[in-house]
Amino acid sequence: MSRGLDNRNPGNIRRSGVRYRGEVRPSRDADFKQFKSMEWGYRAMFVLLDTYRRRYGLDTVRKMISRYAPPSENDTARYVRTVCEMTGIAPDEKINTRCRATMVPLVSAMSYVENGVAARRDEVERGFDLSME
Repeated sequence: MSRGLDNRNPGNIRRSGVRYRGEVRPSRDADFKQFKSMEWGYRAMFVLLDTYRRRYGLDTVRKMISRYAPPSENDTARYVRTVCEMTGIAPDEKINTRCRATMVPLVSAMSYVENGVAARRDEVERGFDLSME
């Protein structure tokens, strides 16, 4: 099982001062957050991507993933290409982070890149619902 799935952190969100609902504290992983369930981990991804758009103006797949998975740590170009191929969203197409029809496939694709296995759609959708509460 991948580290992200083991931590119920499908986005492999690093430990930081930011606290998310559903987060296990303290995390038993020295580098990454842990969540109570996959739904809470997906919720954190939705919240983080929405924060990128609102706070930093990162409103495309390319902009978001360039911050989320920077070239200093990842093959960002491949990450963007894979997510765009899986979702049908163009790399520089403006996206609405509050749109379920856009974000559920986007986060599912990111989870696939992070963990190497398909995300369970019901868990991703529940994470989206939790992010809207």
